[in-house]
Amino acid sequence: MANYKLVDNWTFRRKLPEPFEDYTDDPVFKDVYSKYCNQPQKKSTLHASTLRALLAYMELEAPSGAKTPEELGAIGSQNNNFTIAEYPSKTGELHVVVYNRMNGKFTAGRYTMPPDVDSTPEKYVLKENENSGAALLFTLLPIAMADDEFNEYYQKLKEYRDDGFTDTEEAAKTAAVLCDNLYRRIRYGDSLPVGGIKTDLPANGVIPVLKPFNIQKGIYAPTNVIHGDLQVVKPGAALKKAAVTIASEDFVSKYILSDTRTLTPEEELTVPPLPPWYVIPEEIKRICEHAKLTTASVQPMRNFLLRGPSGTGKTEGSKAIAAGLHLPYRCITCSANTEIFDLLGQILPDVDGKMTQLRHTYPTFQDIALDPSTAYQKLTGIYEETVSEDDVYQKLIDVIAAEMHTHYANETSRQNFKYVDTPLVEAIRNGYVIEIQEPTVIANPGVLVGLNSLLDRCNSVFLPNGEIVTRHPDTMIVVTTNNDYAGCKQMNQSVISRMNLVIDLEEPDEETLIERVLGVTGCSDKATVRTMARIVKSISSYCKENLITDGCCGVRELTSWVQSFMICGDIHEAARYTILSSVSADPDSRSEVEGSCLDTVLAA
Repeated sequence: MANYKLVDNWTFRRKLPEPFEDYTDDPVFKDVYSKYCNQPQKKSTLHASTLRALLAYMELEAPSGAKTPEELGAIGSQNNNFTIAEYPSKTGELHVVVYNRMNGKFTAGRYTMPPDVDSTPEKYVLKENENSGAALLFTLLPIAMADDEFNEYYQKLKEYRDDGFTDTEEAAKTAAVLCDNLYRRIRYGDSLPVGGIKTDLPANGVIPVLKPFNIQKGIYAPTNVIHGDLQVVKPGAALKKAAVTIASEDFVSKYILSDTRTLTPEEELTVPPLPPWYVIPEEIKRICEHAKLTTASVQPMRNFLLRGPSGTGKTEGSKAIAAGLHLPYRCITCSANTEIFDLLGQILPDVDGKMTQLRHTYPTFQDIALDPSTAYQKLTGIYEETVSEDDVYQKLIDVIAAEMHTHYANETSRQNFKYVDTPLVEAIRNGYVIEIQEPTVIANPGVLVGLNSLLDRCNSVFLPNGEIVTRHPDTMIVVTTNNDYAGCKQMNQSVISRMNLVIDLEEPDEETLIERVLGVTGCSDKATVRTMARIVKSISSYCKENLITDGCCGVRELTSWVQSFMICGDIHEAARYTILSSVSADPDSRSEVEGSCLDTVLAA
């Protein structure tokens, strides 16, 4: 943290803007100071970036008519969380800045005019030979105005400006008080009892880039426009458009690969049903279409890779693919220690060690009770009309004991082995959908390469028992992975090249997410769930921007939060044991997230 960086020494050496340029070489005014000046020697200094910000703000508040609305910039706020500003730089660029009032952090970007809101802007770098910081100070002015002294002197300077700065000396003294007021509130923001302005800037001066994704998602969307017309971060920014609704009856079993194939009753039981709350993504439908429509081709599309953050529905999507194709679903989960034998099967010791099934059919207890003589004949071959039930029970025990003795007498002490199929091999043999989860966590990157022969045209693989298994033409291999998890590695390029489609799943839009959570949890309070969903989105974005990477906050955490809220009835208490405890193991990080993303929304 470096509060002084925004008003660092080099910023005082910059040329002052008109009409104060003549004071550039002598910008210090003795006995002119703000109420925050507590040094023995009372003085203030004109600051170029502050003056540029003030003049731009005045022109925006009361346009002189010399500039078009697009050239004036704009400024607004988002609830109690953010100040959002679009500052017209003297370079001709539009500098867009988002200031987090709770933690003092900035997000910014430089756009050429007219701005392309869908493109990633250039970085804003606060350095002597880069950007001056005027855009950042411009963003702070609504907060600065809350101070009585600052507002009073701002109004005086605006009067001098409206009069054409005819009294430059007095205007300069007024501007010096404003510069001193803002300088000291920023420079000593952490130590001032009141009036301090919190700023937290990276040590290298590179401000985190404003991402179009966060604008399109509505994470940054002004709720109040103070002045001007925002061009980039617009009020009520539309969230990502909702996914096209795909009816379940138009998807389930509509993409059967072989019309002549009939599943066994056992296989039918493992075809996954779609839960009522599941919203079928367009990408999943596309995969089923590609698989179906290429079936008659030389090389049908049967290998697919789904990538995406936690909670984007990769596993549910794999099950939905199986439902659409009407095929049994199998799954295998990888770990750091996964080896090729874990995927293709292993030769394991046969440790049954006991006779699990009798070789002969013996009379039941009910048979003995109803007809002892017939039961006795079944055991001995002799029909004895006077035999009692007790005699038959005893004979039954003797016969079973004799059979067991004979079995174990014939057993040797040698160890027997047997081959065990994995879900992958089962799917390959029989033509099922197999999901291979998180292969990027495997410590040995060459493990998946061992499956290349299965993924390629030859479609066969050697098993550990020497058997060659040919891949069933209906077998669908769906690889699902999250490269953002700790411990994840890059997937081998040879494996990626054998994927027919590589789908990057994005986080669901707000409405889809809410409907999904409502369906899973059974909660009926949609308004509260909407608030919780927005907080989770905000936390996820905040963690990315502030490099809090030792936890996670996504759909699963939102679901748990809603369930806990349904039990305890308190959003904040439920958050403490769900989203906040999941977001980080560091108490300082949790406290930071709680204050910046949770408390501000709930307080509003």
